[in-house]
Amino acid sequence: MDKQTRNAMAARVARDIPEGAYVNLGIGLPTLVANYLPADKDIFLHSENGVLGRWHAAPAGEEDWDMINAGKEPIELEPGAAFFHHADSFGMMRGGHLDICVLGAFQVSARGDLANWHTGAADAIPAVGGAMDLAIGAKRIFVMMEHLDKQGRSKLLDTCGYPLTGLGCVSRVYTDLATLDITADGVKVVELVGDTTAQALQAATAVPLDFTALDAATRPERPLSRAAATAVNG
Repeated sequence: MDKQTRNAMAARVARDIPEGAYVNLGIGLPTLVANYLPADKDIFLHSENGVLGRWHAAPAGEEDWDMINAGKEPIELEPGAAFFHHADSFGMMRGGHLDICVLGAFQVSARGDLANWHTGAADAIPAVGGAMDLAIGAKRIFVMMEHLDKQGRSKLLDTCGYPLTGLGCVSRVYTDLATLDITADGVKVVELVGDTTAQALQAATAVPLDFTALDAATRPERPLSRAAATAVNG
């Protein structure tokens, strides 16, 4: 996924984070969300390695490698932020104190099951970290991921084929093709990205999609990444 697509996805997620929310940002794509939160909103970020408050990526040449996020990326804290022991951080995660957690994923099922720690391959290195604690502890789980895997297969499935992180925990999915809600009545399309059509999105997705909530007027104007366009349009 190119840098423009990654940043556009992060900005889209940031739009959905409400005033006063306590939000965990997982490793990978989710860490970018911190750079797009509006300065005039009181939003409290949480990182599982023990940071709470607001921060942004540290400018090049000004990195302090004792101050990092969960993805080991250097950050710069904004006034009022705090850092603390790892165990206290997990207490916040497990105690139900987080309103939203933004995670990456290998797969998400139509029922909201999440698989994001292991592909099951014999040579893969499992990396669960605090993902299971977050999947159960946060009130809402947002997922950011590419719509298709490296083989061009849908990552939104009827049933996950990889080991699960959490059951029925995902509420919204952001991909390079669309924003989708996971509901008791199925997967509902909230927005299409760029030039993606409803027909192309359905063709790229392994589960039936509900387009009734789609408002064409809210579609962000951004072209597909080259990889996504190739996969969808052939």
